[in-house]
Amino acid sequence: MLAYLQAENAYAEEVMAPTSPLQESLFEEIKRRVQETDAGPPTRHGPWWYFSRTFEGRQYPVMCRRPDSERALTAAQVVDDSRSERPSAETDEQVLLDENLIAADGDFLAVGVLDVSPDHATLAYASDLDGSESYTLRFRDLLTGVDHPDLVEGVYYGSAWALDSKTFFYVRPDHAMRPWQIWRHRLGSGTAADDVLVYQEDDERFFIDVELSRSEKRIVIHSASKTTSEVRWIDAGAPADDARVVLPRQAGIEYDVEHDGGSWLVRTNRPGPDGSPATNFALYRLGDDSSDPADLEELIPARVDVKLESVEAFAGHLVIAERFEADGLEQLRVIDRTGAEQVIDQPEPVYSLLGDPNPEWNTTTYRFGYTSLVTPRSSVEYDVASRRRTTVWTQTVQGGYEPEKYRTERLWAKADDGTRVPISVVARRDAPLDGSTPCLLYGYGAYEVTIDPTFSVPRLNLLERGVSFAIAHVRGGGELGRSWYEQGRMEHKTNSFTDFIAAASHLIDSGWADPRALVARGASAGGLLMGAVINMRPDLWTAVVAEVPFVDVVTTMSDTSLPLTVTEWEEWGDPVHDADAYERMLAYSPYDNLPTDAAHATGYPAIFVTAGLNDPRVGYWEPAKWVAKLRSVDAGSDSRPILLKTELGAGHQGPSGRYDVWRDEARVQAFVLMQTGRA
Repeated sequence: MLAYLQAENAYAEEVMAPTSPLQESLFEEIKRRVQETDAGPPTRHGPWWYFSRTFEGRQYPVMCRRPDSERALTAAQVVDDSRSERPSAETDEQVLLDENLIAADGDFLAVGVLDVSPDHATLAYASDLDGSESYTLRFRDLLTGVDHPDLVEGVYYGSAWALDSKTFFYVRPDHAMRPWQIWRHRLGSGTAADDVLVYQEDDERFFIDVELSRSEKRIVIHSASKTTSEVRWIDAGAPADDARVVLPRQAGIEYDVEHDGGSWLVRTNRPGPDGSPATNFALYRLGDDSSDPADLEELIPARVDVKLESVEAFAGHLVIAERFEADGLEQLRVIDRTGAEQVIDQPEPVYSLLGDPNPEWNTTTYRFGYTSLVTPRSSVEYDVASRRRTTVWTQTVQGGYEPEKYRTERLWAKADDGTRVPISVVARRDAPLDGSTPCLLYGYGAYEVTIDPTFSVPRLNLLERGVSFAIAHVRGGGELGRSWYEQGRMEHKTNSFTDFIAAASHLIDSGWADPRALVARGASAGGLLMGAVINMRPDLWTAVVAEVPFVDVVTTMSDTSLPLTVTEWEEWGDPVHDADAYERMLAYSPYDNLPTDAAHATGYPAIFVTAGLNDPRVGYWEPAKWVAKLRSVDAGSDSRPILLKTELGAGHQGPSGRYDVWRDEARVQAFVLMQTGRA
């Protein structure tokens, strides 16, 4: 099989060879726009400011910190100092972890755990060198910069320190890469031989995670399937205690918790006190020592038109994130301990709010990220007392980027059933809206994941060459609340596909897209979307980019030995035990709905497919067999190639080093430009 994948890679390189100068130009343009030696937004935690650095020529970031024992420095001052080419001796800057040294000469690196102990003396970090998402956990003494002998193999995402800064909780996956166990490690014990199993989740539908609450009083263990959840906790000051349940699991009831210092804040879709549905979630308070649902005290009732997305608790206030079903926009609402409320206003009509770290419990400020399709990311600090927002960090875009040169709008398409589907679109301001502008349309539509409109430096390559960019916010995502997700999963999955086609048609009809130069792009579950819309409307697309696509749905969901299969049954359906689910999935599975022979093929667009040899989420064989079957019914042509590019040293996320990521994106962009006549 490896020889086959290598041959496919060689063929893709051969077909793309004429675009090699263009690929190099696109790569260099990305580099020129990025300030390669830079620093990210700093986060104050205890007596330190933590931040990351990048240096020209290095693939990976360097994690650093600066002391702030007198707590006198502002974030802006730290940014000014850390953005210098090299740290000055006066700053007492300390390097915690240089990922470039860990990666060495390898092709891949991912850091899945990065957790500083409460006393700020030890860094727990876990690295993956091949993209398999199986990590090796180590502990670094931050006073000496030397790693402890302790080493734990085969860990997953999620971690928590106990207050003694010696006890560490971590997650292990099972044979199918399902996170299912929480273990306790004692720093200084060496290997994992003496580690203690704290909790094991035997239900194969459930994933588990662990974290330390912001109050630093509770170790919190989350266990959740796609439709049901349960939380356990351990006193962070007594890490050897048994885990206690917050609320016992109940089929179809989801909840998560925040510790507010003396009780639990519970966000849940449990029906209200009067039995009314809580599809968009409500907020309750529950005493520390209770696990009885009857003791839940309602704080924010569920609303039909607004989804309660998340709750963050601090010593003096709460921050509530809400998403409005009418327009899909997110809002931040601050509630202090007196009950007084304030909404954090945003400067643009369409935007995206991003999570920034807020580790401090006793703080009067809140940090969040802000961006839009035309606005580079910034880190904003909001003062709860003065209600003043301060931008403490802004993404640098070199080369004279001018946001006013671009226009961005929120459009609405009409789906087959009359549902309005939002589309976020951006283009050069001078791009004609007469149906002559090439367009790249992106979609995902699964797992209630929201694809919000965010800024991208590499995307400027396409915009500058006159290609517009759009996001179809199809059902199956979370853009318009929980009901938007429910309308695009299980028996309603085909809504995701028809929504995407409706969005493409609307872009054409409204003049935003040239029908002869429309490209679709999606990854993973978005790759399933690509495969489905190719089958349904092969004539609509000039080209399609399907990255690590989930295209052999029935076969994969029938094989319980594969990673993720059982837990995914609640997203797609169970074809093993449910005949209706089998028939439903078979009706849209991209691989199964290709014509049986060339005589019945209608002609496919140019297609660029990617895979990862070490991918634990979408097996490399799925895209490989899909491409082989595509070619069996449509061999393509010089102008309509069907290409497969497999990363032989990476997994689901593709290349890991930033220069490798940019080259990978330059290759995709060259394919798009070649197919739309803008190469």
